Amino acid sequence: MPTQHSAETLLIEGPDARAFAHAQFSSPVSSLAIGQWQFSAWLDPQGRVRALFQLARLADERYLLLLRGGDAAAMADALHRFVFRSKLGVTACPPRRLATGAALPLHTVADDGDNVSLGCGTHSLRLIATDAGDDAWRLPQLRAGWPWLPACLLGELLPPALSLQRLHAVAIDKGCYPGQEIVARLHFRGGHKRHLHRVTLSQAAVAGGTLRRDGREVGCVLDVVGTDDGIEALVVLNDDIAATVGAGDPHAFDDNLALDIIASWPA
Repeated sequence: MPTQHSAETLLIEGPDARAFAHAQFSSPVSSLAIGQWQFSAWLDPQGRVRALFQLARLADERYLLLLRGGDAAAMADALHRFVFRSKLGVTACPPRRLATGAALPLHTVADDGDNVSLGCGTHSLRLIATDAGDDAWRLPQLRAGWPWLPACLLGELLPPALSLQRLHAVAIDKGCYPGQEIVARLHFRGGHKRHLHRVTLSQAAVAGGTLRRDGREVGCVLDVVGTDDGIEALVVLNDDIAATVGAGDPHAFDDNLALDIIASWPA
């Protein structure tokens, strides 16, 4: 049942790399120090998340994007349309594997030239050139509420549904970037009715699958990990449905699926 995620990465490098990334992406790229990483996103003009990634600054003019879902080559092609006269290159990297490494402080980056490790606190996420990957990192990241977006959900969800403000992946007080007006409106006016939850499932589910109750679409599945004690998942749920789970409701969804909410995150 678990999906083995590959390391889909791309490089943005050159004298204008910092300015370009800051203008295109939703996080405060200009404040990212060398040897650090941050969550970030590339939004469409309607504010929907077309790409979610960990953005690492490897050197003064060199940034690495580890996509948390999606295809690096497709994203590189899309970004090329916005380069214009900027002095930079956008390159999709050859495929690599993901592996679990020793604990490193959160947001730190270790780069030995062959492998890159992103510090995640209790562990590190290593991008390696060999085939000896593993997925032990997935459960602690799922439990931390770090989303991974299936391909079918790219361009479908707004940042509050993925708790991106909590992850500092969207900035309210930086200059204009694609989707910024929508981000600001949702922050100051609220009104978004779907949010992120960590749940246990009564049966296997597929990442990217739709959650329905009485035939009505009420959420979607982002990631699923099987454990010795059952099945855990990150899901996006409509707020009215989430409010009924654990409040005397049998938590029954279509296809005989039941879930229980373990943790919930705000926008």
